[in-house]
Amino acid sequence: MASAAKQEFEREDLILVRREDRPEGGYVAWVTINNEAKKNALPVEGRALLAKIMTELATEPELRCVVLTGHQNFIGGANIGQMADFPDHIIAEIGSKTTHHACDSIRRVPVPVIARIEGYCLGAGMEIATSCDMRVASTTAKFGMPEVKYGVPSGMEACLIPRLTGWGKAMELVFTGEIIDAAEAYHFNYVEKLVAPEELDAQTERWVKSICEAGPRAIRIQKALCRDWEQMSISDAVQAGIRAVGHAHTTDEPKRLMSAWRERQRLKREARGGGKG
Repeated sequence: MASAAKQEFEREDLILVRREDRPEGGYVAWVTINNEAKKNALPVEGRALLAKIMTELATEPELRCVVLTGHQNFIGGANIGQMADFPDHIIAEIGSKTTHHACDSIRRVPVPVIARIEGYCLGAGMEIATSCDMRVASTTAKFGMPEVKYGVPSGMEACLIPRLTGWGKAMELVFTGEIIDAAEAYHFNYVEKLVAPEELDAQTERWVKSICEAGPRAIRIQKALCRDWEQMSISDAVQAGIRAVGHAHTTDEPKRLMSAWRERQRLKREARGGGKG
């Protein structure tokens, strides 16, 4: 018989998925961590489930954007109680691989993934947030990489943190294990937007709206190009960008959107009494 803890980890509602139809076309997926009793800590099974959900979303052609969030907290890390009971180093490595799989599945989603952060964003949770494309945080959010305090290093996608914060701040986080507040995370460029708690949904919607108003094919091409930039020299990235622009013009999306912009500008001029100008 499964233990009570294992039954909790296997709850079907540990991660909730909601698809929101958009007036701009397509839909946005809201992926919500739902483990409030443990500050949304994700055990091995939870991280594997997140990877499965993101991998499935990545195949959906009408998907325009993903918002990853949690109830009251973002993700309070991995489940320390579960980690303490790992029987050997092999199982510990398997647990670490599930963190990587969750992070990698987010990075492979072909549309932008927004981390909507409130409350605790710690350890594996901070790695998961780092793997998202954009981060908006409440002023009450807390960030940290406390693994060394529990006898293990910060591994896996912690290697991405210096790209956002710079090496010095990343080293401070992983060597001290200290928790920093949202203002400090914003100061060191870990989050792109910092807002009052009551503004968190509004800022998330502003980003979602902008993404959905853009060309859906252009967004997917841009996401792929951004991933290429990470591995390319400047000269190679420039050439990849040239090819990407050419690829975008193999459909009528650029012409349609540019023509629509030109028509809006014409109507604005006429409304101002400027005629055709």
